[in-house]
Amino acid sequence: MILCLDVGNTNIKYAVFDGNELVISFRVATEVKKTSDEYGGQLLTILSNNGVDHGDIKGGIISSVVPQLDYTLERMCSTYLGIKPLTLAPGLKTGLNLKVDNAREVGADRVVNNVAGLKKYGAPLIIIDFGTATTFNVLDKKGEFIGGVIAPGIKGSLDSLVNGTAKLPRVEIERPASVIAKNTVTNMQAGIVFGFAGLVGYIVKKIKKELKDPDVKTVATGGFSEVIAKEIDCIDHVDKLLTLDGLKYLYDMNSTEL
Repeated sequence: MILCLDVGNTNIKYAVFDGNELVISFRVATEVKKTSDEYGGQLLTILSNNGVDHGDIKGGIISSVVPQLDYTLERMCSTYLGIKPLTLAPGLKTGLNLKVDNAREVGADRVVNNVAGLKKYGAPLIIIDFGTATTFNVLDKKGEFIGGVIAPGIKGSLDSLVNGTAKLPRVEIERPASVIAKNTVTNMQAGIVFGFAGLVGYIVKKIKKELKDPDVKTVATGGFSEVIAKEIDCIDHVDKLLTLDGLKYLYDMNSTEL
């Protein structure tokens, strides 16, 4: 079995694959002050509670946008699983051509999403990731990453609104019954859900216009992808496991161990 870790600014997503079969996936909060022992104990507990023997894990791969945790998680894998994980860094084969000004600026999560998107959906393709930031990746008809968009994340935008005001409450991010809302909570939900739906729809429209291809497929991933996809017709597929599938593809590409 193989362990895949996608380390984001808000959450760390884990997946265990047995061959090409997903055995388990889960997420925990990203905490830079947590030690390798704390992460290790947490991991073993979750695996055990789900009937997964950690001794069966023979390899792993890590994609991270939080450099402070790189050593911590590599040490966790070594100490608690007895494996040396691959890391998404220069030198790791991806098969992806980055046609941008500075390839080193492209986040590891975006590279992984592009690799998975190409394999699962083909090109040209727009990939939207609703994470800490809302990112749009654009792959041209040759399957090359030609750039994209980084917009504020949904949760971060809501947090900013709440933290920047004295009386607005924290609310669940879910669709209200009407855009004309009648109380503070639904007013805020309407602004977040319908506002981001409008942002996504407009940006996708602009991307398709620049590509001169109105039929480009669009796939969405990340925590709030389903909420937004229900409001607009420009998202063709919702794939919550896109990043983790991409990590498994990259592991297979770079290792003979299964």
